[in-house]
Amino acid sequence: MTISGEAHAPSYYAATAKGFIDFPTLESDARADVCIIGGGYTGLSAALHLSERGYSVVLIDANKVGWGASGRNGGQLHSAQRREQSTLEKWFGKKQAHQLFDLGEEAKALVKGLISKHDIDCDWQEGLIHAIHKPRYLDDMAREIDLLQRDYGVNDVTTLSRDDIAAALGTNAYFGGWREQSAGHLHPLNYALGLARAAHFAGARIYENTPALSVSKAGLPRVETRNGIISADTVILAGNGYLHGIDDDTESRVMHLHNFILTTEPLGLRAEALIPQREAAADSRFVVYYWRLTKDNRLLFGGGETYGQAFPKDIKAFVRPHMLKLYPQLADVKIDYAWGGTLAVTMKRLPYLRRLRTGVYTACGYSGQGVGTASFAGKLLAEAIAGENERFDVFSKLPAPPFPGGRMFRTPTLALAMTWYALRDRL
Repeated sequence: MTISGEAHAPSYYAATAKGFIDFPTLESDARADVCIIGGGYTGLSAALHLSERGYSVVLIDANKVGWGASGRNGGQLHSAQRREQSTLEKWFGKKQAHQLFDLGEEAKALVKGLISKHDIDCDWQEGLIHAIHKPRYLDDMAREIDLLQRDYGVNDVTTLSRDDIAAALGTNAYFGGWREQSAGHLHPLNYALGLARAAHFAGARIYENTPALSVSKAGLPRVETRNGIISADTVILAGNGYLHGIDDDTESRVMHLHNFILTTEPLGLRAEALIPQREAAADSRFVVYYWRLTKDNRLLFGGGETYGQAFPKDIKAFVRPHMLKLYPQLADVKIDYAWGGTLAVTMKRLPYLRRLRTGVYTACGYSGQGVGTASFAGKLLAEAIAGENERFDVFSKLPAPPFPGGRMFRTPTLALAMTWYALRDRL
């Protein structure tokens, strides 16, 4: 193995990553108990947890570990699930909503535990602020916080007034919000690289630049690559938004879209005037704004989405106006990095975990909350493969309707729907 950062998408994360390992390309046939397709959080976590249980594991990635959304995202670790507990109670009842809440909290704890156990240097910082951008959402916020405190035992949430949130975030754009002390943020690529090292030292065989071309439809799973066939008892599809042409059913239920991030030049003392306690922040828009300070005092800001295949020609120009809505005082600041990535969403914004058939599992569709959920999905996959299905099945039984429009029309249908929601954000 050699160490470098070549072939990663250009980004602030790639420029500041630590501990790159260049894993080899698969050059011949291979055999393993489990073959994992995808070297992001799901695949790496599954590889680590399976290897620790004594399974032989081969993990392949079409590019490099952490190349996709796991190495490009906003780096925010949230609590619970992507949807509010009040919504989950309405959909599934209190018992299942509590199960999902507890598993979401365990996912958050898992990430922190992996960072500690494997000494992953990824700039972990506690604290996350949820910002409300419309006054009419404040009553809903108050009811949700009351529910969390009364029925779910949440005791680390602090409600923020309009003045409080202006002081906490250095902007007058919000009408209130709340702070979660146990949530937080990290350097996502360094976290992925740390998981890769841990999985490697646990015994997983990792191959980069090895795209999966197909997975057999019957019998024992066989994964075809350019240079060899991988035979396994079990295959995990862990490509999330980058898994195309492998399983039609998964693709029908998980839609990819593109999101974009920039980082400013180092702000020096100006950074402390923005976010004095250095929390991450995310707001109540449907097309969410999310931001935080980096360890070297840059503002990292995510905003704006596209659908289909193409990225904007000028990502800096695409994201910068969104940032200036919150921080017009940064109009004179240079943008040093801007990049995009592909994430996967489901219709209900809940993760899609399934056993597709005997010996084939999939886990994807984290809908923007993958740091915790994808890491935890890897652990649940390891449990299910070992015959411990109870917690995996909490997710596998969640409804996951296919997107309307079929393969031909689902992307323009999604684009129309998301455009309507983006318009509603502005009203």
